[in-house]
Amino acid sequence: MSPMFSSGIPPRSAGVKTATVALSLLLTVGIQAQSKPSAIPLPAEIDARLRKVMDETHANGIALAVIDHGNVNYVHAYGIRNAKSEPLTTDTVMYGASLTKTVFAYHVLQLVDSGKLKLDTPIKDDLDKPLPSYPPDAKFHDKYGPYKDLANDPRWAQITPRMCLTHSTGFLNFWFSEPDQKLRIHFNPGSQYSYSGEGLILLQFVIEHGRKDQDLGIDVGELTNSTFQRLGMKRTSLVWRPDFALNLADGWNDKGEAKAHDERSKVRAAGSMDTTIADIAKFFAALVRGDGLNRSSRKEMTKPQLHIGTAHQFPNLAQELPASQQRKDLYAGLGVIVFDGPQGHGFFKGGHDDITANTAVCLEASQRCVVLLSNDVRAEAGFAELVRFILGDTGVPYDWEYGDNAGKS
Repeated sequence: MSPMFSSGIPPRSAGVKTATVALSLLLTVGIQAQSKPSAIPLPAEIDARLRKVMDETHANGIALAVIDHGNVNYVHAYGIRNAKSEPLTTDTVMYGASLTKTVFAYHVLQLVDSGKLKLDTPIKDDLDKPLPSYPPDAKFHDKYGPYKDLANDPRWAQITPRMCLTHSTGFLNFWFSEPDQKLRIHFNPGSQYSYSGEGLILLQFVIEHGRKDQDLGIDVGELTNSTFQRLGMKRTSLVWRPDFALNLADGWNDKGEAKAHDERSKVRAAGSMDTTIADIAKFFAALVRGDGLNRSSRKEMTKPQLHIGTAHQFPNLAQELPASQQRKDLYAGLGVIVFDGPQGHGFFKGGHDDITANTAVCLEASQRCVVLLSNDVRAEAGFAELVRFILGDTGVPYDWEYGDNAGKS
């Protein structure tokens, strides 16, 4: 936003002029409250700081992308990709983990744009029969949740696509996290945030098995591949491809033990994506620019949707803090978390497993992002420092994201 008040038309009266000056001063104060982004450090400075973080965290490999004004500005990879000490490169295939959720949300909004889904229409209306009556997938028995477990809980019919994307379905992260491994709804859908990959898997099920008269029944892997092809993301997929093996990252856990890359055989919207830093940078550049979505859907994706009042993202079903201790700007967006900081509105998403640490932080006003992929979970402990060094103070809620668990398997 800029104070553009010079119209070339002279003021009609002193009163109008006085009001205009006052308004100008008011807006100038507002502008000063949001700090201007500082210059992005030079590549050599970024390299030096990143290697320092690797030394401090003992991480074996990190890949980095910097986006500025919606364009990929810098991409580099550091360290090694496996126990053979083969180099990590910008086209090494790495595990995308939960960055998959953001990619999936982007495609859900494309379906909204085309009229095939509505964010607030209950999923029951997108299916030909009640959800609990669907059997397990014939090929991959555990691809989706055991929906038969919901037969005695009518609240499943209240769930909407928006609830799936804002982690407010009432499911735990995954059905197999339940002590008895039965899928259940823990709170009224839409009433609170509790991180749930299971919710996104449910929305994937609806897209893949939904009503043909709505043009659903769409393979999510094929849907995402269309975007990967459009953006030139040649080494990205939501399912394993044999050609990835030629330049593939294995990983390290927090004990420094090497583990092999998991060749995921089924598309899972919650986290099956393999990608490269060069590829995923293209996606986040397109996202921060708004490419591929209608303006309204792009705005919806990073709009504050559901306030988050917990101290940390995990464990599931955590109690909310007293209102005075809650971060007022912390909200679920659609497939991302949104916040407001010194440089204005931003969004971010993380990705994590025993040997993986990923993060993407974007600022709306400057269309700047930092994307980090690591095949060593220990790198996570240095992400806050790296993002701050490159972007300046953003206000990204890393304490909520990680708590004391950054860098731990």
